Amino acid sequence: MKQILIAEDDPDIRELLYAYLKDAGYLPAAAEDGVEALNLFHTRSFDLVLLDLMLPKIDGFGVCELIRRQSQVPILMVTALDGEEEQLRGFAMDIDDYVTKPFSMPVLLEKIRVILRRSAGAEKERTLRYRDLILNPDTREVLLNGSPLELTAREFDLLFALLSAPGRVFTREALLSRLWGYDFYGDERIVDSHIKNLRRKLERDYIETVRGLGYRAAKNIP
Repeated sequence: MKQILIAEDDPDIRELLYAYLKDAGYLPAAAEDGVEALNLFHTRSFDLVLLDLMLPKIDGFGVCELIRRQSQVPILMVTALDGEEEQLRGFAMDIDDYVTKPFSMPVLLEKIRVILRRSAGAEKERTLRYRDLILNPDTREVLLNGSPLELTAREFDLLFALLSAPGRVFTREALLSRLWGYDFYGDERIVDSHIKNLRRKLERDYIETVRGLGYRAAKNIP
């Protein structure tokens, strides 16, 4: 069953969406504000997010930005804001569709079906294969020689970044900016610590140290 996250502060609309999605054979989960939506997102592997814009605590654009930092899960914005500016801003954030309220539930369900079908094909293309490793950026799953490998979120992001660009050398500063954010002012040795943990879990050295520069995906794996 496809899992769908509903982020909607209006209780009537939230309950309506939940009921329709469940009846349509999906597995929905609902959040009434941006913080709850992000907390739910980080605890389950969702196949699609229905995202209202005028959410309490963190608005829909903020939620979308934070999700996009780590996932390309399909996002369908469902909102009363029908202005061109809001729609263009949403599509600039790489959403999949924008639906304004009031909306037709059958049409919304059809849009969801089409997006999920399109996403299923795209997911195969996004899956990263490197030697005997397979990484799925949407489900955050890692397979090593066909067996699941447990990585933390940061370890996954670090490994995915390195393996996505074989041969490219990433400095510690570049990895900090990419994975921890430009406003991170911590010790660069945190990167070394995560690399050490990755090497231990992988058991083989998929990551090569480039002395005086940083790290890159190993060319020759023993």
